[in-house]
Amino acid sequence: MNSIATLVKILDLARWAPSGDNTQVWEFDIVAVDHVTIYCHDTRDHCVYDLHGHPSQISYGALLETLSIAASGHGLRADVVREGDELRPVFQVRLSADPALRPSSLIASIERRTVQRRPLLRRPLTTAEKRALEAAVGGGFHIQWLEGPERRRAAWLMYKNARLRLTMPEAFEVHRSIIEWDARHSLDKVPDQALGVDAMTTKLMRWAMHSWPRMKTMNTVLGTWAPRLQMDLIPGLACAAHYVIKADRAPQTIDDYVAAGRAVQRFWLTLTGLGLLMQPEMTPLIFTSYLRQGIKFSVDPALERGARALEGEMAALIEQGAGYPVYMGRLGAGPQPHARSLRKPLGQLLR
Repeated sequence: MNSIATLVKILDLARWAPSGDNTQVWEFDIVAVDHVTIYCHDTRDHCVYDLHGHPSQISYGALLETLSIAASGHGLRADVVREGDELRPVFQVRLSADPALRPSSLIASIERRTVQRRPLLRRPLTTAEKRALEAAVGGGFHIQWLEGPERRRAAWLMYKNARLRLTMPEAFEVHRSIIEWDARHSLDKVPDQALGVDAMTTKLMRWAMHSWPRMKTMNTVLGTWAPRLQMDLIPGLACAAHYVIKADRAPQTIDDYVAAGRAVQRFWLTLTGLGLLMQPEMTPLIFTSYLRQGIKFSVDPALERGARALEGEMAALIEQGAGYPVYMGRLGAGPQPHARSLRKPLGQLLR
């Protein structure tokens, strides 16, 4: 039987869905014991990584999928209807009893799912692991695996791409706002201890992020090789594989990206249940999309030229075969992260 207590339990799990830089771009309004309204917003107006709001829309899908999985634990089916425009969509979610519904095996992974930015084991994925992950994304999506030589190419691409990320003034403002310093956990940001860099590099980054002139000085004097080595190249090499989740047809609407987000979350929860870990690697996809749409993404023309130089490498690596890339990352077995982002308490997310 539906009750407020049951709905609160479902929402308390749903809030663990991933969002870009732990921004949690949603609020819940409990309308009735079987009805919740979710108000969402994207970050395109101030985040260079949220092109057209599509990364945020993928997060909405992850949230809705997490809510549906959590509801299955109470024998409830979640039916979703979207209202509003793409800038501030509203999702009406109604829960109904379904005697045929069984609790999802993914429920146990909801709170354990996390990001591991440090090196993973290079043990190749087993055939069974690949099959489970390929089945998890569901109809309309498939996975391209980047292993062996392609894993190394992906790692070097991430290393080169990171120079753009670390020298871009537009990205600097984003990074400065989302890092919580001297923290192992953070309710609404990324703790510095989860960044995957050593103590000295962390101190230098903290000093430089005081202002853009400081960051430019550090980049000029010391370069960007240390954080790129620790955050991109070494982890990119130390993993089982990189992966690209592709849609079978080109995403056009917010609903297409929401569907992609649901597929991504099933994939992420499935690999968590298999004892694997992963790290998203979205910036190459985002910068490539800017270029192909002719959108200026930085005041520094040298950075756009740098992105153009990497575009061919990106295309050669991930545009083999059919499909349209919607998500990218690396994964593998390994130790659980020492530090991680948490979530705002449900009370802070309720309207």
